[in-house]
Amino acid sequence: MPSPTRYAPGTSPPGRRCTFSTPVPALVTARGRTAMHLSAHVDTFARDHLPPPHEWPELRFDLPELHYPDRLNCAEELLSGADPDRPVFRTPAGTVWSYGELRGHVDRIAHVLGGDLGVVPGNRVLLRGPTTPWLAACWLAVLKAGAVAVTVLAQQRPHELATMCAIAGVRHALCDVRALDDLVKADIPGLRTAVYGGDGPDDLLRRPVTGAPFPAVDTAADDVALIAFTSGTTGRPKGCMHFHRDLLAVSDTFARHVLRPEPGDVFAGSPPLGFTFGLGGLVVFPMRAGASALLLEQAGPRQLLPAVAAHRVSVLFTAPTAYRAMLDALDGHDVSSLRRCVSAGENLPAATWRAWHERTGLGIINGIGATELLHIFLSAADEHVRPGTTGVPVPGWQARIQDADGEPLPDGRPGLLAVRGPVGCRYLADPRQREYVRDGWNITGDTYVREPDGYFRYVSRADDMIISAGYNIAGPEVEDALLRHPDVVETAVVGRPDETRGQVAVAYTVLREGARCDAEALRAFLTAELAPYKCPREFVFLDALPRTATGKLQRFRLRTGGDRQ
Repeated sequence: MPSPTRYAPGTSPPGRRCTFSTPVPALVTARGRTAMHLSAHVDTFARDHLPPPHEWPELRFDLPELHYPDRLNCAEELLSGADPDRPVFRTPAGTVWSYGELRGHVDRIAHVLGGDLGVVPGNRVLLRGPTTPWLAACWLAVLKAGAVAVTVLAQQRPHELATMCAIAGVRHALCDVRALDDLVKADIPGLRTAVYGGDGPDDLLRRPVTGAPFPAVDTAADDVALIAFTSGTTGRPKGCMHFHRDLLAVSDTFARHVLRPEPGDVFAGSPPLGFTFGLGGLVVFPMRAGASALLLEQAGPRQLLPAVAAHRVSVLFTAPTAYRAMLDALDGHDVSSLRRCVSAGENLPAATWRAWHERTGLGIINGIGATELLHIFLSAADEHVRPGTTGVPVPGWQARIQDADGEPLPDGRPGLLAVRGPVGCRYLADPRQREYVRDGWNITGDTYVREPDGYFRYVSRADDMIISAGYNIAGPEVEDALLRHPDVVETAVVGRPDETRGQVAVAYTVLREGARCDAEALRAFLTAELAPYKCPREFVFLDALPRTATGKLQRFRLRTGGDRQ
């Protein structure tokens, strides 16, 4: 058997490790539900940093369509599933790529990855840029080449990029020329970056390569295909590792049985490809169905309605905030092409569902998903919708409500939402795995009630995560950034209810003696440190934060605004 692959010092994040040989031998996973197969990865970093088997959730493959072959390359599966002449990606400027053209672009990029850039199967490749067909092509090329895609938001700042690259051991990047500056400023050791969308001779899309097809790397179905980062309540991002089969499984459960796309559909939406909500809704789901997607670089409510009308969008993915915002502008736009509207990212109020239904005749498909589970696992559509509830377990998934000790609770009692199915949480070398997965169940951190009719109703977040307009904002992460300002002595960032955005982040801050209470200065400082959506909407300056006699911060008092000065 060949010797194990080794890494240079400093390339592996701290945490539990288990070293596999190259190629990686089979491994029996938790509860004997499945076994890991012979890996195609030469760089075994990702598999080396999977949680130990006993910390995995129970994986279930209860539907026939979830019985995937042992060898599976997700990109090859998506690229080969439709007529090459059918459209796949569209842009507002009128560009239309066919499946055949997309395959050609993907093969060219994959040749560059394996040639000039020296990427080998298992290497992590950072992807950064606005939502365009080229970003999608780069993502598919990374997977086809057997590497691991780490797609980040174009909004994320150098400090955030450096942290994620350190955790994932990233040494390669494909970056849109317009999003390059912050990646350069991140000063990531050893990072080899290829820029695309520019006019230089070294541009990724201009490099001379053979026009021959690129043979997809023969990855195992359970080789890691992507690492998606989510912010935890401690502020340190968590890398969620998902397999090639996982990307098909979320499509073969939610998309197939609830969304029910058709080859003639045109998908569009607001979530970027750095969010798994957007990756599913704008790439995986349409391609799995042989449909097409309109990829928008700017996809706020002001852009979505004109795009729907101009490009006859039939399937729309966005957050409840956007649906509320679009209600006032519906009279000026033709949305008759819409047949499916999907909402996720935050709770969908019954009033918003009813208002949208009254104005359009369409019932929004509500859903809850998680980066840890890749996409939506509770939902309902058509006559099965109950406004004010999230829905029922998507076919292929199971859900229950339990208490803090893991005991199931009866209908009508609020408790922790626990789910399991064909995809599960697998954090990259992170001890929080043991918090998210308990007794084989994924604990999402949401408080829910299961109604007597079997529908699940959202109550609140069970932790301190702030969900604002569909974005997850970890208060402690913002606090850490604020504390880097020389005038800030201590701070607490909490969520406050907001009719428009669901929640808004509010920063309660204590300044050093003599410092001026300048909210705009703090806001400017934060926007240089963090993605803009994480910046608090309001700053409240206090002489001291409310604490218990033992010094513990009383966040509940801040959430009510009772200590405002």
